[in-house]
Amino acid sequence: MTAVESRPAGVTGAIGPDSLQGGSGRSGRRPLPARLKAFVELTKPRIIELLLITTVPVMFLAQGGVPDLWLVLATVVGGYLSAGGANALNMYIDRDIDALMHRTEQRPLVTGMVSPREGLVFGISLSVVSTVWFALLVNPLSAALSLTAILYYVFVYTLWLKRRTAQNIVWGGVAGCLQVFIGWSAVRDELAWAPFVLFLVLFFWTPPHYWPLSMKVKDDYERVGVPMLPVVAGNQVVARQIVLYSWVMVLTSLTLWWPLGETSWFYPVVAAAIGGFWLKEAHALHSRARAGITGAKLKEMRLFHWSITYATLLFVAIAVDPFLH
Repeated sequence: MTAVESRPAGVTGAIGPDSLQGGSGRSGRRPLPARLKAFVELTKPRIIELLLITTVPVMFLAQGGVPDLWLVLATVVGGYLSAGGANALNMYIDRDIDALMHRTEQRPLVTGMVSPREGLVFGISLSVVSTVWFALLVNPLSAALSLTAILYYVFVYTLWLKRRTAQNIVWGGVAGCLQVFIGWSAVRDELAWAPFVLFLVLFFWTPPHYWPLSMKVKDDYERVGVPMLPVVAGNQVVARQIVLYSWVMVLTSLTLWWPLGETSWFYPVVAAAIGGFWLKEAHALHSRARAGITGAKLKEMRLFHWSITYATLLFVAIAVDPFLH
């Protein structure tokens, strides 16, 4: 699909073969403040917030206390540029299906606020600048990891997995998981078992985090032919997979304390408490799905919203724990 013949309801701006295939569209006629806001939206700042939440606390763990604040700032800025570049390229590639999905029909490349050519140049520029930034102000290892995350997200997830397999989120999530390696390597300039465990926690966290949202908007994905798991499987199958991934995630999170011994008592207490609540929500969703409940009563978004809180609290505990160790 390379063009959209009609404009989705609520979209402001012309959409047609020229704008979706690389033309300048009508973006030049837009007010400058709105244009600047649109470029910020290309970076998906809400997603980047979560990526940074999983990066900075790992720097505290790697340092065993407060890391150099200038290094933290350099890593945060580089991380934003890196993730922003990858997200902009993702929007450039997915602009055809974004125009047909209700939850994405207001994205800048769909509305014409930013032209495809501008989006492509913006994404590539941020990706290059972020890699150079990491190399000069952090270290080459962090730069290599950042570039790997960008390339993986764009080429492996967006171009290869997303439209071909129901396992797209499972393996595509690797790009976001690499942030813990970047945070650790920024401080230590090496890798170790501790960030690998946290990498696995995020790897197993991603599917049960995203599948509830996919259940909510599966009609959107079905309309554009993206085989998210809820599109190709029933709610009961999806909920069962959520439960399985949730158990592995919670158990994996505890290995940072035992057998690795990287934390004090504080982290496992927090991880067990919030993990227990996660499992309660996951099993409740599975019970509702197994009972054949659909629509609003399925309450799948309860787990989606909790998953964000879980990740935040878990990594806050990681940042606090070194002061109690």
